[in-house]
Amino acid sequence: MAEAVLDGLPPFRPRLPWWGPDLQTIRSVLIRSRALDGHAGERLYLPFADGSGDRLAAIVNRPAGATEKPLVVLVHGLTGLEDSFYMRESAAHFLACGFPVLRLNLRGAGRSRPLCSTQYHAGSSDDLAHVFASLPGGVTTGGVAAVGYSLGANLLLKYLGEHGTAAKLVAAAVVSAPLDLAGTARRLNRFRNTAYQRYLLRYMKAEAMAPGADLATGERRAIMDARSVWEFDDVYSAPRAGYGGAAEYYARTASGQFLGGVRIPTLIVYALDDPWIPPEPYRDFDWRGHPNLHAVLTRRGGHVGFHGDGGAAWHDLAIARFFDAVSPA
Repeated sequence: MAEAVLDGLPPFRPRLPWWGPDLQTIRSVLIRSRALDGHAGERLYLPFADGSGDRLAAIVNRPAGATEKPLVVLVHGLTGLEDSFYMRESAAHFLACGFPVLRLNLRGAGRSRPLCSTQYHAGSSDDLAHVFASLPGGVTTGGVAAVGYSLGANLLLKYLGEHGTAAKLVAAAVVSAPLDLAGTARRLNRFRNTAYQRYLLRYMKAEAMAPGADLATGERRAIMDARSVWEFDDVYSAPRAGYGGAAEYYARTASGQFLGGVRIPTLIVYALDDPWIPPEPYRDFDWRGHPNLHAVLTRRGGHVGFHGDGGAAWHDLAIARFFDAVSPA
């Protein structure tokens, strides 16, 4: 576990009125973040060399004054973008701690959508490899660290496990990673999660069909007719990414199977009451047998929630402390 690198950080305690896993989860939707209002950023475009013509849009924010700390790349979750609540809030906290920050829009997401004919998916770790390899030297003098949230956490763990010691990062952290994608899709299909699934599906469809997307008529029809996240992935995400269906797609891209290959210091933050992500893979994994993985499993916190008394989200407090403890600077 991560007791040593997080020494002195109080345990997570929810802040009223954000009591319970659902309020912790939906706070990021109910409240607009003003954390970076007035903070100028530098727009960055990262073209792919895969023949697609796609480019990723990102924005870099720098702290006041010189710093030798690593650039922190933030990777959003499903239907997220650079301006998602948690992306802005995390960026503001890391900036206050002296880290430069890059907020990435994955392929086909946010400001990357009109620049891309294709779209990210749960297995798009090659896209992250491209990003980390092509960052301009002017923003990486202190090295590079990365934080992934939800589906972005799945991508980051998959990248780390695939690349091992060749990963171009000094440290990483993930929040609410779906270690078992099939189990997550089944959990979202439960009656108690009906509202969550409708919300996600609405934005998944809008993102997939937004201007810039190169879709056949049959794909558009399949997207519109999908009635669950599993069905959406079965008729659109999986075949478009080259998988035979949702079951194969989930089995081959779920991050849990890549944990054993991680060779850089990685903090893993997860709440056992997460309404989306099942806890069994976290409980069953041998964390102590993998010294590069520092797992913090809290009883409460919801999905990418962790809204407590510390001002910043508790996961941001933990990650900044972790990066300071393990990064060369």
